[in-house]
Amino acid sequence: MRFAVVMILTLALSGAAQAQVSDATRAANAEMSRTLPWSDREDEEFAARGFIAAWDQPQIRSADGSRLVWDFAAYSFLQGEAPATVNPSLWRQAGLLARAGLFRVTDRVYQVRGFDVSNMTIIVGETGLILVDPLTSSETAQAALALARRTLGDRPVRAVIYTHSHVDHFGGVRGVVSAEDIAAGSVEIIAPEGFMEHAVTENVIAGNAMGRRALYQFGSGLTPGPEGQMSSGIGLAISAGTFTLIPPTRSITHTGETLTIDGVRIEFQLTPETEAPAEMNFFLPDLGVLCLAENANASMHNVLTPRGALVRDAKAWADYLTQALRLYGDRSQALVTSHAWPRFGNDRVRDFIASHRDAYKYLHDQTVRLMNAGYTDREIAEQVRLPEPLASRWFNRGYYGTMMHNSRAVYQRYMGWYDANPANLNPLPPAEEATRFVRAMGGPERVLAEGQRAFDEGDYRWAARVLNHLVFAAPDNTAARQLLARTHRQMAYQAESAIWRNMYLVAARELEQGPPDRPSQVQSADLVAATPTSYILDLLAVRLNPERLGARRFAFNLVFPERNERFAVSIANGVLVHERDVTLADAPTITSQRAVFLQAMATQTMLRAALSGSIRIAGDRRSLEGLGDVFDTPDPNFAIVTP
Repeated sequence: MRFAVVMILTLALSGAAQAQVSDATRAANAEMSRTLPWSDREDEEFAARGFIAAWDQPQIRSADGSRLVWDFAAYSFLQGEAPATVNPSLWRQAGLLARAGLFRVTDRVYQVRGFDVSNMTIIVGETGLILVDPLTSSETAQAALALARRTLGDRPVRAVIYTHSHVDHFGGVRGVVSAEDIAAGSVEIIAPEGFMEHAVTENVIAGNAMGRRALYQFGSGLTPGPEGQMSSGIGLAISAGTFTLIPPTRSITHTGETLTIDGVRIEFQLTPETEAPAEMNFFLPDLGVLCLAENANASMHNVLTPRGALVRDAKAWADYLTQALRLYGDRSQALVTSHAWPRFGNDRVRDFIASHRDAYKYLHDQTVRLMNAGYTDREIAEQVRLPEPLASRWFNRGYYGTMMHNSRAVYQRYMGWYDANPANLNPLPPAEEATRFVRAMGGPERVLAEGQRAFDEGDYRWAARVLNHLVFAAPDNTAARQLLARTHRQMAYQAESAIWRNMYLVAARELEQGPPDRPSQVQSADLVAATPTSYILDLLAVRLNPERLGARRFAFNLVFPERNERFAVSIANGVLVHERDVTLADAPTITSQRAVFLQAMATQTMLRAALSGSIRIAGDRRSLEGLGDVFDTPDPNFAIVTP
């Protein structure tokens, strides 16, 4: 009975949402459909090829069963023609990504796909298995390996390869190997040079802001469905399990380096500063299989991810694909990547690499050409479009990254945010500008009327800009918020990019319901343990609130005996400065296990810890009074679409 009620409600809501699709959105999606290369069925064939078996449970849950980690039925709606609420190109892409299970690539290379946002690739060695990119969480990785072993036998894991330093490619490692395996020397973990530095630090300094923005990018909290989340463009979603990390035992330091692991020869190509700061491709010469990590995908990737990161190098990205084509193209019979499905046949592999390379090269070169002609980033974004031979390839379309967003990223890498027009040199903050904008247009009623006019005409980009000003000038204007939410939904329904769709839909939800009420994120114990103390002190430095500090000054020595570390820390003039292996004379010394100190700082329980003896303070304790009060605890739910 409950199931029937849920189904009725779901259908009712679906019908209501369908009824809200505007004529402009229907027309835009119909026009998009007419331009798509439907006759190219290569992806459909490659995504299905080699299927062996699916997971025999509808869900993957945490070990105690209390938490849902992955739901295989969440995307079962992806059948038939695209509904009016979904861009037809994105509908097709999501349907291909939803094919989950164990797939055979060659006799000795397999993939588990659809268990996470990323793939786990499995290479069969002489005595065991080599696992490539063990997903995001230990629960999904454990299930993926269990599924593979049903076909391959209960073979031990001999090595794990991390292709790059993003968590969806290493976070599940403790689901497939243990620290004891590593300590015993029975398992190697191989990664590109610089992996640990970037794996643990990329999101530390700006982690709170990146985490908040990632909710928009990946559509966190949206229900998958025709009116909701429609994948991330290169994978379905990020699993909700336990993130883990075991440091590499071996680093690959140069292109051309070779290893033989459990009888499998591997040639490596380093590709730093491409999709990740530390990344590598590799080739299996005896099997004719090339792995291009995340440097090639079933979509244009992000040169600057919307969640925030350093701008990537589109030129280097293209150049490394050129190098891969030269080094391995003629020898490759199959190609696997860290997301989506493989490519089969030498001609198809070479064609894919060359076309994907040309897309990034075109993006870079034409952006720079227009930049040198005096165009700004926004003007360039309106002009740079791939030529038909590249745009007609499904894998060059913008399901994840887009030409518009990426061209602005290339501009930013070279020129920064300033477009050289002095009117944009010192603009007003958004809320102040919005107030003046609304006043200049004749008041809130006229702005709302202009927003409604633009909405009714299907001019959603302008409607969003106008209404956004009104919301920032008058955040309590319910009519403005509701109309802006409706505008964002129409833009979401038209978006070919899965993450653009996610961002529009999350924005609409927050305009209607307000920001989420999430607790501060609990960091992975493995990631915290692997983070160098200097980076943790840098994090404290960017949380220092100068208004709370005022004219006060603090100075102390910090000793972590179990790590054989000593730091001198001084706080004055609104900045925190630390130096390793330096001692400040006449300053108190705090001695503690690092984990205990971090917990005390995070919970502002330093005094309690000192009184209990878990933290020892030698010297003038009174000089440290109020130390914990000068640091901010960032709000994980700060407003984005409202002031």
